[in-house]
Amino acid sequence: MSGKDPRNGDPDDSHERELIDLEFQSMVEGLSLDQSSPTTYLDDLDKFEDQNRFQPPTPPKVGLSETVKRISKSFKKWKNGPTFRDDDGAAL
Repeated sequence: MSGKDPRNGDPDDSHERELIDLEFQSMVEGLSLDQSSPTTYLDDLDKFEDQNRFQPPTPPKVGLSETVKRISKSFKKWKNGPTFRDDDGAAL
């Protein structure tokens, strides 16, 4: 503060202290101690997780004739492919 000994009871010290107290009170008046809130931090986290969950894509339904065509095409590709099939079919 002003570097004076506060035990002397100087009027300047009391005035300075009063100004500090008033400034502190003005800052505290703007604060709200009401902690009631419609949602909590944990509610916000749950909401965030619900919005960001993986939703697998829904493939379009295929009719019976299209399924048979795909099976036939796959079988022909397999049959006309390489003759050496010693692996499980996975390729890197």
